[in-house]
Amino acid sequence: MGFVLAFMSLAMLLALTGCHKTEETSMAETEEGEKKIQIGLSFDSFVIERWIRERDVFVSTAMELGAEVNVQNANGDVKEQIEQIEYFIQKQMDVIAVITADCDALSAVMKRAKEAGIKTVSYDRLINNADCDLYISFDNEEVGRLMAESLVKNIPEGGDIFMIQGSPTDGNVDSVRRGFDEVLKGSRLNVVYEAYCDGWIAEPAFDYVKEGLERHPDIKGVMCGNDDVATQAFRALSEERMAGKVVLTGQDGDLMACQRIVEGTQQMTAFKSVEEEARLAAQYAVRLGRGEALDDVTRTIHDGTYNIPYKELTPIAVTRENMDEVIIQGGFHAQEDVYLNVQHHEAVAPQ
Repeated sequence: MGFVLAFMSLAMLLALTGCHKTEETSMAETEEGEKKIQIGLSFDSFVIERWIRERDVFVSTAMELGAEVNVQNANGDVKEQIEQIEYFIQKQMDVIAVITADCDALSAVMKRAKEAGIKTVSYDRLINNADCDLYISFDNEEVGRLMAESLVKNIPEGGDIFMIQGSPTDGNVDSVRRGFDEVLKGSRLNVVYEAYCDGWIAEPAFDYVKEGLERHPDIKGVMCGNDDVATQAFRALSEERMAGKVVLTGQDGDLMACQRIVEGTQQMTAFKSVEEEARLAAQYAVRLGRGEALDDVTRTIHDGTYNIPYKELTPIAVTRENMDEVIIQGGFHAQEDVYLNVQHHEAVAPQ
């Protein structure tokens, strides 16, 4: 009888010890889980080459800082993006960062997120009237100035040019236009044809250039909203045997654009270090999630209703002269890829 009682006592002790150990493990896991900042990241779409690169850098940076990132892709559908943000609100994310498909359409849902106690970030494109906790982007007016300066420099005699711009719902397009017009004012260049690529879908740019050339066959340059658009413009110019004769500009530093630049069929790309943008955006998102003040963000920008913190980054005009220094030495593209179609020493000499 005494043996049975002793056995039962030992079993109860082991059971209690086991329960206590499990409880301690659960508590440790909970405490560890509480330290992981949850970030919801919603992309307009991945039709632009740079977004894939930025997604990967953002996620890896956040993970290194102990955060978890839930990435969603709206595929250019504004309604879908609103639903994604509502999902993030329901999941009680600590931070929601958004590359918006429409700078006006997301205002209400982003304000709801903020009212729910979630920190909000306008990533690259400013969401209007949303009172976000941070806007991080490049100086887009400077992008426009760099494009215009390239055209003015390379067409000193003046002449007619086209503007094939990006999505009209992207506020950055307006900013680029302001900078572009600022430099063009007083020059001898005349914009004789304009078009927009809805949703940043680049393929229509081919038809736009073709249509423009039917009306104005003797053009000197084409300003393109980004390098994807420039690729389609290049195709149209090539069919007309005008590639290399017409000054072509873009932005983003896409590989095909860099190849065209060293080949002499595109004059410049307004390069934005998107990896730096993604890395900083992730770092700021984690800091916001932890409740830290962004003391190093000293500028503000007006979103239409509110003045919100603004981290402004600087674009660089990349040409044949500084391709190696900025793009290759900077690690954005490999030398063998940029010079794929031309020997390095055979690259077209700067004009």
